[in-house]
Amino acid sequence: MKLWDKGFSTDKKIDIFTVGNDRELDLILAKYDVIGNLAHAKMLHKIGLLTSEEIKNLEVELNAILKTIESGEFTIEDSFEDVHSKVEYLLTEKLGDTGKKIHTSRSRNDQVLVDIHLYLKDALTEINEGVDDLFDLLIKLAERYKNVLLPGYTHLQVAMPSSFGLWFSAYAETLIDDIYFLKAAYKVADQNPLGSAAGYGSSFPIDRDETTKLLNFETLKYNSVAAQMGRGKLEKSVSFGLSSVAATLAKMSMDICLYMSQNFNFISFPDELTTGSSIMPHKKNPDVFELIRGKCNKLQALPIEFTMITNNLPSGYHRDLQLLKEGLIPSFSTLKSCLEMLTYSLQNIKVREDIVEEDKYLYLFSVEEVNKLVQNGTPFRDAYKIVGKNINDGNFNPDKAVNHTHKGSLGNLCLDEIVAKFKRANSF
Repeated sequence: MKLWDKGFSTDKKIDIFTVGNDRELDLILAKYDVIGNLAHAKMLHKIGLLTSEEIKNLEVELNAILKTIESGEFTIEDSFEDVHSKVEYLLTEKLGDTGKKIHTSRSRNDQVLVDIHLYLKDALTEINEGVDDLFDLLIKLAERYKNVLLPGYTHLQVAMPSSFGLWFSAYAETLIDDIYFLKAAYKVADQNPLGSAAGYGSSFPIDRDETTKLLNFETLKYNSVAAQMGRGKLEKSVSFGLSSVAATLAKMSMDICLYMSQNFNFISFPDELTTGSSIMPHKKNPDVFELIRGKCNKLQALPIEFTMITNNLPSGYHRDLQLLKEGLIPSFSTLKSCLEMLTYSLQNIKVREDIVEEDKYLYLFSVEEVNKLVQNGTPFRDAYKIVGKNINDGNFNPDKAVNHTHKGSLGNLCLDEIVAKFKRANSF
C-alpha cells in the first residue's frame, strides 16, 4: 500500500530502489507516527472535520497500534511502503471511511517531519543523559586522583607536570561544549512542522497551535516552506551535536590506548575489560577503546555526509532527503553504546601513582625550576638559559614538588565551578 496510490502498479525494481531500508528505519519512528496521528486527529475533531464518534474510534485504534509497537509486535510488511501507509491501512481496516479521513489536510512530507522532530527530541535527550553520566564519573575520578602527577606531553615529547585530576576534569569540561551543541540541536528539533503539508500549507482551517500544544513542542515552525526546508538542516544540526560528543570520546579513547601501552604504563584495567592475542599470551589489548575511537571517528563524518546529500537542493521536498535517515537513526545507538562502554570501563580504571619517579620524566620539572629562579628575581630569559645549561651539563636535580595555584591548574582544578557550569549548560 502506498499513500500516493492512484490505481496502477510501480515497476518492482523502481519500488525496491525508492523504498530502500525505510521499512526497517520506520519501525523506530513508528511510535512517533502514532503520536503524531493522535494529535492530528484531535485537531481535526476540534475544527469539525471529525465527529465525536470518529475521534473516539480513532483514539482507541491508534492507542491499540501504539501498544503493539511498544510490545515489539508491530511490523511493516513488504506490501507497505512505510510506517505511514501501514498505520493508515490498519485504521482503514478497522474503521473503514473514518480511517481514510486521518490524512485530511496532511502530506506524507509533514508526517515524516513531525515523526523525525519527535524522535530526535527523545534521542537527543538520551544522549544528553549519557553525557551526564560520563561527566559525573569524570568529576569523581578527578577529585579522587587530583594529587597524582601525570606527565604532560606536547608533540608527544615529555613537557610539563600534569595530573590525573587535570586529565579527567579536562574531558569533563570539554563535555560542556558538547552539551551546547546538543542543546542547540534540540532547540532546532523543538519546532512543530505539522500542518505544512507538502510544503505549502492547506486550504483547510487547521489549528496548528493545537497540535503544537498536544505534541509538546516549544513553538511552531510557522512558515510552511521553512518547515519543509528544515528537513536536512535539522539532521545536519543534530549531526554536529553527535559529532562533537564523538570527538571527545575518540580523543579520550586515544589517550587511554596510549596510556595503557607498555611504553607509557600510566593506567590499566581488569583483565575482563581487555582482550588477548591468538598467539601472544602476554597481550592485554584495548579493543573497547579502539572501537570507541573508530566508531566515534565515523560519527564525526556525519556532518560532511549530510552536507553532501543536501548541498544545493532548492526549496521544497526532494527524495534525496530520504537518505538522511540511513545515517541519522543508527548514529544514536552507536553513540549511546560508546558513551555507555566508556563510562562502564572508566569505573574500573587503575591509576599508577609513581609515574614521575622514573628517570625519563626528570625534565618534566624544568619549567618549574625556571619559574623558581624568576620568583627569586632572575629575569626569565636568564633563568631559562641557566636551567638549560644545567640540563646540558648533567647537573639538573629538580625539586619534584609542584605548586600550581591559579584557576584551572593542577593545584586548583575548579571542580565545583566546572560542575556549576555544566548545570547551567543543561538548564537552557
